[in-house]
Amino acid sequence: MHDLSPSLSPMVSAPVAERRPHRIEQHGRVLDDPYAWLRDPGYPEVKDKDVLAYLEAENRWFEQAMEPHKATIDALFEEMKGRIKEDDRSVPQKDGDHIYWRAFEIGAQYRKWYRKPAGGGEDQLILDEPALAEGHEYFRLGAVSVSPCGRYLAFAVDTDGGERFEARIRDLTTGEMLPDVIPGTLSALVWTSDSKALLYSLANENWRTDNARVHVLGTPIGQDREIFHEDDEGFRVSIGLSSSEKWIIIGTGDHVTSEAWLVPADDPFAPPRLVSARREGREYDVDEHEGTLYIRANDTHPNFRLVKAPVEAPDRWEEVIAADPHFYLTDFTLFKGFYVTEGRLDGLDQIELRDYETHRAKRLAFPEASYTASLDDNPEYDVTKIRIGYESMVTPDTIYDYHLATGEWELLKVQEIPSGYDASAYATQRLTIPARDGTQIPVSIVYPKDFPMDGTGRLHLYGYGAYGLAMEPGFSTARLSLLDRGFAYAIAHIRGGDDLGQQWYLDGKLDKRVNTFNDFVDVAKGLIERGFTAKGRISISGGSAGGELMGAVLNSDPDLWGAAVAHVPFVDVLSTMLDASLPLTPGEWPEWGNPIEDEKAFDLIASYCPYQNVQRQAYPPLLVTAGLNDPRVTYWEPAKWVAKLRATKTDDNVLLLKTNMGAGHGGKSGRFESLRETAEEFAFILWQMPE
Repeated sequence: MHDLSPSLSPMVSAPVAERRPHRIEQHGRVLDDPYAWLRDPGYPEVKDKDVLAYLEAENRWFEQAMEPHKATIDALFEEMKGRIKEDDRSVPQKDGDHIYWRAFEIGAQYRKWYRKPAGGGEDQLILDEPALAEGHEYFRLGAVSVSPCGRYLAFAVDTDGGERFEARIRDLTTGEMLPDVIPGTLSALVWTSDSKALLYSLANENWRTDNARVHVLGTPIGQDREIFHEDDEGFRVSIGLSSSEKWIIIGTGDHVTSEAWLVPADDPFAPPRLVSARREGREYDVDEHEGTLYIRANDTHPNFRLVKAPVEAPDRWEEVIAADPHFYLTDFTLFKGFYVTEGRLDGLDQIELRDYETHRAKRLAFPEASYTASLDDNPEYDVTKIRIGYESMVTPDTIYDYHLATGEWELLKVQEIPSGYDASAYATQRLTIPARDGTQIPVSIVYPKDFPMDGTGRLHLYGYGAYGLAMEPGFSTARLSLLDRGFAYAIAHIRGGDDLGQQWYLDGKLDKRVNTFNDFVDVAKGLIERGFTAKGRISISGGSAGGELMGAVLNSDPDLWGAAVAHVPFVDVLSTMLDASLPLTPGEWPEWGNPIEDEKAFDLIASYCPYQNVQRQAYPPLLVTAGLNDPRVTYWEPAKWVAKLRATKTDDNVLLLKTNMGAGHGGKSGRFESLRETAEEFAFILWQMPE
């Protein structure tokens, strides 16, 4: 093993992790994992000297490798920073007796939150993120909730990236903090109607929310009452408020099954009312309007339908909108005089206005062939206009108010880019590329107008493909730094996401998981065939489950890629799914399979798991990131993967691991610190793929 002790002298070679015998046996199979020791036995605390020494040595190797490219990193960072309006502010929005907004000050990493009386009056600073973040290497604001009476502000903060938030309450009339402090929350913060109590969920020792609790202001936290408990270790509890604010909605579920309960917002200790008992494979969510529940459910089709039922008979469902194989109903929002349905028609966002009598849809029109659009901040129930957000790969984030009576689109804000932006310098397309099984995979791509279509161009390909999360074709100011250096940038809408509906998601999970990886590779090959690029001229990136995607395609088709970046990659799927003690594992079995009980699931995961399938072959240049406090993808997964790659691969290409020692799943916090990490990523790609 190389000397991993701290030293200021230059490192002459990359760190090499020691191999220590470790075996896992399951279903008669034996897994050798010589890098299992990189998991600190005291996790979530990481104090093992050997583990820390290895991670710190890798960080030094990363810093040493990137030092010659500091000028490029700095230039990229300044470019990206120059595209951000430093004193940016949100569009003010009325909520009750006040108008609320958020604003940055020049040079600040975090926002300040303000309000003023709707009838006129002085601005009031209600939450100062920069002050809360002071002295912390990491800061993240979680839930924020103003009480119905307008006097109290409940908010939650995370100061180490571990995603256990401390809830606090401020009296907005005096500016004083109340003594009520609730550590370890992981949920929304929901007020009761009388503003005297707050509902929340605690993360248990395994970082699972299995409860809903009530805190009465002014009482000891130890006296808080649990009003709901979930016994299934794979389920997670969430808390919300109905649009009418009459009901507190307690949801519980995993990736395939859900259940909802109702609690009167004016009587939080009343027994919760079950909407409809859980049924394996059925998901639903609920809201309430004038005594009627509206329920979005996938009981008849994966693309969901909308039903209604009386509050007093919540399991007596009457269909309102039938499921449609082409229209994926993703959400609905109830207002007093109308409601809004949102979804995707053949993969493109749609917003529809509907009345409660006929339920006929008025679909709003958008100007581009590829875009993303959704309801924005709409906190009030009785409204005459709705706020909508719109953007595309060439159109910056744009906020409108849509006036219901006239159909007028009132432009409120277009994302300002201080250093300048000319949309006419770029072109965007939405393509479809056939996968090897004939399925047509959508691809959103943006590129400079003068981009060569003769196969000589460089292209960056991004993908995720998991958990039914769609990758929207939205705008990015940071992305311009690649486009302005001649790159094209493509998003592969691969199976495993729900870009084309719930079935698209189902076709990329469990025993169909390999579709995700094949789709990504086939999209790359299709872009080569169309003249966008060539083998070895493609950089790729993905994070978390998208990092698993990176690992899989690096194993299967290493010669396609010129460089790869894997952020907090979920690369040891098999070992993680075999360890029920890890925070997320039981809830993840519906997504990946349970290899503990199911031999076929074991063999399937073993066949594609990136860590288990590292081979003696040449790999392209690779940058990997991790977060020491990450509760989602634990730090040792990327660390083990890099260690195994170093010991196995046959090339001399650059392999770097950067572990954020004071951050979690999302990397560093603060709008500028996160930009610097993007600048490092792009500098790595440009270093490995020069013109």
